[in-house]
Amino acid sequence: MARPMGSVRLRKANPLTLILGAVLCIFILFFLISPSSTSSPARHPVDSADHHLSPPTSPYKKSSSGSGQDIGPPPVTHYNLNKVTITSRPIENRENILILTPMARFYQEYWDNLLKLNYPHELITLGFILPKTKEGNAATTALQQQIHRTQKLGPEKDRFKSIIILRQDFDPALQSQDESERHKMSNQKARREVMAKARNSLLFTTLGPSTSWVLWLDSDIVETPPTLIQDLAYHNRPIIVANCFQRYYNEEKKVMSERPYDYNSWQDSETALELASKMGPDDILLEGYQEMATYRTLMAYMTTEDADPKFVVALDGVGGTALLVKADVHRDGAMFPPFAFYNLIETEGFAKMAKRLGWQPFGLPNYKVYHYNE
Repeated sequence: MARPMGSVRLRKANPLTLILGAVLCIFILFFLISPSSTSSPARHPVDSADHHLSPPTSPYKKSSSGSGQDIGPPPVTHYNLNKVTITSRPIENRENILILTPMARFYQEYWDNLLKLNYPHELITLGFILPKTKEGNAATTALQQQIHRTQKLGPEKDRFKSIIILRQDFDPALQSQDESERHKMSNQKARREVMAKARNSLLFTTLGPSTSWVLWLDSDIVETPPTLIQDLAYHNRPIIVANCFQRYYNEEKKVMSERPYDYNSWQDSETALELASKMGPDDILLEGYQEMATYRTLMAYMTTEDADPKFVVALDGVGGTALLVKADVHRDGAMFPPFAFYNLIETEGFAKMAKRLGWQPFGLPNYKVYHYNE
């Protein structure tokens, strides 16, 4: 009879070990199949965009309607810019106007004049940019007070389509906005570099797909015809600028008089071109200073005897006091260079850039707007 090669002896399992193993298996199964938590108290949830024109930083969150059905993200919005008209009859064609104003100081006369514009206010969007200085803070407070009075408390006809306020994220070139400081020749390059940056920031933030015209209106322009927008658009030019003057009391004649104020609208000269040819790439030509005689033909002195307000001249440089621009000019890339662009900067550099893009600037020597007199 054969003997078995060997034998296995089974030991009785410890009941405690079996219980611990069963508990461990149940815990593992529960951890694997349980749903993950959607929120963590240690982390702040990232808000999704709540408007279809705002790019989200996280996917749109589904929300539930009153019926309990899930509501998905807003639909894709299509804009056909070929349907945006830019014509000489902007009111009849219901064309949207964007009025842009860099503002360092608030002048009540500026706001009062703005309210007097008889272009339909429901077609006007206002955009402002202000520096983060003591004066800029005071101007922002005053501006917001007037906006509240107009948009909340004022009559319906005075209320604008929308209003946007931006604050500069860069330092101003000058701490003081007094006229004597603003117009020192030594301050011009730094001052106008910052002005160009402010204009570009304001433009790129506010220009919308339905905008037909952009009116650049300085914050110290306190008097214009109520028909300013229609009058400038009437000429149907890509860029057109009014002639900026200043009212003052003539001590000799003892009467109120007026004088030219803005010298940045001009026709070029051979002298200016020759001066530029001898300059370095970072140098700029300035207008209205005896130390730099350019002998350009200034629109400030082009007024005619018949004073026809519709008289138009072609220009090589423009100022930004009351400047109407077809939105397509800016969409094509014409901006305000904060650097020497063919030895020009800011609004004059903008005119040069626009011409390089095929857009000719024009001016109205007899059509006047008036600057605040400090």
